[in-house]
Amino acid sequence: MSTFDEREKSFEKKFVREEELHFKINAKRNKYLGEWAAKKLNKSDTDKEVYVQEVIKSDFAEPGDEDVFRKIQSDFKKASISTPDSEIREQMISLLERAKKEFL
Repeated sequence: MSTFDEREKSFEKKFVREEELHFKINAKRNKYLGEWAAKKLNKSDTDKEVYVQEVIKSDFAEPGDEDVFRKIQSDFKKASISTPDSEIREQMISLLERAKKEFL
């Protein structure tokens, strides 16, 4: 095996590890975000766990964070909870940093 092939495999492995880490961090952030939103929505403990899973799954709708943002925003509107979009986005950013600290 040539040095080039070895480097290529090494970069591929690194890429896979980084993607897995990125996925885990985002999933953890979404868990925290779901817990935050569930508290604002006054969910019971049982409903909270179901809701957190819904938030985590909402991230698979499309690439990026907008699908998660829209879910939270929509759920707040349905519940007549007045929360500025900026507050949701700030929570997304701060909870992402919290999740990163757990993995890095």
